[in-house]
Amino acid sequence: MRLSQLNVQDLRVIAQAEVRLSAGLNIFVGDNAQGKTSLLEAVGLLARGRSFRTDETRSLIRRGRESLFTRGVLEDAGGTRLEVEVSSARRRFAVDGREVGPGDYAGRLDVVVYATDRLRVIRGPMKERRQFLDRGAAALWPAYRQLVREYERVLRQRNAALQSGGRGVEAWDERLVESGARLRQRRGAYVARLRDALAAGFSASGERYGVSLQPAPAASPEAEAQALGRELEAQRAVERRARLSLVGPHRDRVLLTIDGEEAALVASSGQARSALLALTLAAAEVVRQERGQRATLLLDDLDSELDFDRTRALCERVAADGQALVTTAHPAWAAELDGLARRFAVAAGEVRPA
Repeated sequence: MRLSQLNVQDLRVIAQAEVRLSAGLNIFVGDNAQGKTSLLEAVGLLARGRSFRTDETRSLIRRGRESLFTRGVLEDAGGTRLEVEVSSARRRFAVDGREVGPGDYAGRLDVVVYATDRLRVIRGPMKERRQFLDRGAAALWPAYRQLVREYERVLRQRNAALQSGGRGVEAWDERLVESGARLRQRRGAYVARLRDALAAGFSASGERYGVSLQPAPAASPEAEAQALGRELEAQRAVERRARLSLVGPHRDRVLLTIDGEEAALVASSGQARSALLALTLAAAEVVRQERGQRATLLLDDLDSELDFDRTRALCERVAADGQALVTTAHPAWAAELDGLARRFAVAAGEVRPA
């Protein structure tokens, strides 16, 4: 689903902005700290109810103001209006002027994000890669989000038992095995979809990108539960000494590769960005397969350390089929895309057509 209009009020440096978006490529040009990424954050907020840059959504409120507000109009038959308001006390969601709960609001606008700070998915700790998978799968399937929350609750209870000396930990073993096995299976299914999309998708200079889980998910939930149970038993004495759960989906490895080698170990700066972009576009392709429509791409600082030929090929594809909001600090780069994109100039929180 595409956005035809975006209204933003009191979000970071943006006091007030109204932007009419095209169905293809929309490029926001300006110096750093002028509000370009904040516009992308506003769209992410409309889609997911939170920022893709911080877990502290209230920190987005412009200094000296009590709340922020963002509205988007979807390019559908009815021109559906999505609204999110964030104050220090609450978040309010509305559809066509009617307030709804987060559950009823979710899933009306799909976005996929490429941003420099997400390079930690490629080079950062393993937790970042697990969270990338879980965010993507949870955005597609509400049941996945519930499963993650259930597993995290069981994990907290089991850790609490271990920290108290291990009393009662056996009571949580069965629940950890049951929810952990289901989470591994669902995560494995999402990874398989990503792997197929990576194989057929964006490639820089002929590089091959891959993603896999270690341990690999078993063939069935029952076999997965048995495998996880054996892992728990093998580590029982170590966990009791550590007073911490050391086995399960929260500790599993996510292996991202470039030409068969682990990206975290071998990727140059440019390769890391290319791999992240490929992974982002693969996630967008899974959304298209699942929803039957393309997600809106939010591509922050797209041209940084990626050569023009690569980015132009991507932009041509997006312009022909889909919608993307792109930021850049380089006017000359944006000017080279004349005829492909609608351009906007961003300065001091103000947005105007370029």
